[in-house]
Amino acid sequence: MIKRLISLLEQLKTPECQVIKKTPEAVLPYRGSDQAAGYDLTSAENITIPAMGRVLVHTGLCIAPPKNCHIEVRPRSGLALRHGITVLNTPGTIDADYRGEIMVILFNTTTKDFEVHTGDRIAQAVVMRHENAVWREVQSFEKTSRGDRGFGSTGR
Repeated sequence: MIKRLISLLEQLKTPECQVIKKTPEAVLPYRGSDQAAGYDLTSAENITIPAMGRVLVHTGLCIAPPKNCHIEVRPRSGLALRHGITVLNTPGTIDADYRGEIMVILFNTTTKDFEVHTGDRIAQAVVMRHENAVWREVQSFEKTSRGDRGFGSTGR
């Protein structure tokens, strides 16, 4: 009971992400507004994303998420809408024990090359809490109204 209470209290405090700047061009993640869920990630290099191509963009940052948290790297809606640029493996996951540089796979969905400049906002990072699970093999599941009906089975 006390362990659970301590765990709940830990969850209430603001998580702290430790950050190392690998290059002087690196910019600490920041939010565009007080209520924004995502922290903007910026490019630490000038790079061209070829038409219908993908590139790995360096942020110049190493980030250590807090215990029981991970960071999801997501596309920026403005880049997607105005320029057709998205994060290819969205959401990308940065585990709490990863200590390398954060890099973002950007994909250009258009037929025109796209220039990324040092300092440009390229993606957003969302800090997410997660639970560790125990995986237990069973022979059957509790019945549900949906059952094993898959894609599109709940309607449009």
